[in-house]
Amino acid sequence: MAWTKLASIGELQRDSVIEVEHGGELFAICNAGGELRAMGGVCPHEGGPLGQGTVIQGMVVCPWHMWEFDSKSGACLVDDRMGVPVYAVKVEGGAVLVDLPEQDA
Repeated sequence: MAWTKLASIGELQRDSVIEVEHGGELFAICNAGGELRAMGGVCPHEGGPLGQGTVIQGMVVCPWHMWEFDSKSGACLVDDRMGVPVYAVKVEGGAVLVDLPEQDA
């Protein structure tokens, strides 16, 4: 795993989510009630952009079909067989760093 800057703290207002592309992958970075979290950015239902959704009570809601994902665990509230990966987050000097898997060269 490698700590990678994906956003700046100023981009994440309380109870919001943003979409970030890194290494050809989409990530959803959210501020859930003041806690920063990162998760995979593609809804496993039909490929909706989770980073373009909304945050309601810690849940990231896909804008396409309103599927809800727990921003802490990645669990899907609509279908427990589906979920998205979650990643550790830390803030250093205003940078939002996410612990991402190392990419193969």
